[in-house]
Amino acid sequence: MTTVSLDDYRAVAPKGTVEFLRCLAQRARGRTFLHVNSTRHGGGVAEILHRLLPIMTELGVDARWEVIKGDAAFYGVTKAFHNALQGQDQAITKEMLDVYAATNTANARDLSLEGDLVLIHDPQPAPLIEHRPGKGKWVWRCHIDLSNPQREAWRLLRKYVARYDAAVFSLPRFAKRLYIPQFLVYPSIDPLSEKNRDLCEGELNGTLERLGIPRDKPILLQVSRFDRFKDPIGVIDAYRLVKRHKDCRLILAGGGADDDPEGAAVLAEVREAAGTDPDIHILELPFSAHLEINALQRAATIVLQKSLREGFGLTVAEALWKGKPVVGGAAGGITVQVIYDVTGYTVNSVEGAAFRIRYLLNNPDLIAKMGEAGREYVRQEFLITRHLADYLTMLIVLTK
Repeated sequence: MTTVSLDDYRAVAPKGTVEFLRCLAQRARGRTFLHVNSTRHGGGVAEILHRLLPIMTELGVDARWEVIKGDAAFYGVTKAFHNALQGQDQAITKEMLDVYAATNTANARDLSLEGDLVLIHDPQPAPLIEHRPGKGKWVWRCHIDLSNPQREAWRLLRKYVARYDAAVFSLPRFAKRLYIPQFLVYPSIDPLSEKNRDLCEGELNGTLERLGIPRDKPILLQVSRFDRFKDPIGVIDAYRLVKRHKDCRLILAGGGADDDPEGAAVLAEVREAAGTDPDIHILELPFSAHLEINALQRAATIVLQKSLREGFGLTVAEALWKGKPVVGGAAGGITVQVIYDVTGYTVNSVEGAAFRIRYLLNNPDLIAKMGEAGREYVRQEFLITRHLADYLTMLIVLTK
């Protein structure tokens, strides 16, 4: 794709958005905004940063991005932390904590951590706060579901988080009792990215043909990392209940992230559950498969995101932007994006998911109506231009 500039968003963002962003940027111009996370490829955080930073730079903000590095032991620890913080029972040992702290100490020596505002994303680099330079404001940005964490895991992480100047959460119910300011910022999608731009019919059909996906029957689609919290097995079970009454296909498309060591094991479980059903398509895609995901979402009849725990679930916003109703788990940010009976349905069980899928397949006019409502809702709430305004505002407020 060609380089995108801020003015290109006039065609898709709400009226007046570009002018508002330029006014905000006048107050933030020349300041340094550093982001630190644990992977440059795979996952929603990296994807957002790839799109957000060039626009911030265009607006005169010195936007930088550093990535911490670790070995398999480190990512095993941080995955255990991630699972525990999302409510799963995990044993966090002293040896694990030593690996966690030591890896961050080593990274602090190698990374450039200077900035007027330093945004540390998620638990992996949280201990970097112990090595902050003398100047600049440090903010911890949480992208995961902290609504019901394992108590000990949160206690261990909280000792780092409490030392930040502020914290940012994706939903009010993720916020915790902290004696620092807290901000609410929804994640976002970029409507002009390769994953979300409009596709011509030739691009769409050619991509599906290359992936081996026929369009001879309704398509149910879930796009996500192969992660147990995304409940891919539950999606297969729901599909099988629907299949008894409606002939359809199921596509489970996704991949892993550099900082997720469990993906291969979960993928093996999904393949076993799918068995030899020719109408279940399991697509292991690289992190760069944006065109493929775009085509799959546009070809889908209904998009699923049956998560059991979810930080936000941007695949929901992606699907809504493409005019698709979503049946999702009543978890995390899915409940903010899926307005019940307007843009889709939230469910709490396999049977509930199957019921709502069948209901939609029996009501094609409702599918179209929900699709229109979903696209407009995303335009107003979940585009990268709104996200940029939130971050510019935070930069102005915290570094004035």
